Amino acid sequence: MAQYDPAKRYTWTPEDTFTLTGAQFGLILNTVRSYLSSEEAARFQLMVQTNEVIEKLMIDGVEADIIKEVEAEASVAE
Repeated sequence: MAQYDPAKRYTWTPEDTFTLTGAQFGLILNTVRSYLSSEEAARFQLMVQTNEVIEKLMIDGVEADIIKEVEAEASVAE
């Protein structure tokens, strides 16, 4: 039997099933609800919305040829 090592990375498929007890589910649910009702979460949601506005402005600016891609500078050989 394999042993879990928290220093290693693991993977699973979307079809894999994990079973939680009611207490575990309640802990996860209450933790998420607690964070989402916090001032920090509200600021984070505003940052996400602000980023969406900025990305839309960038898309529109690039497509209108107002915003230009920066060309990579050639590195100086030593």
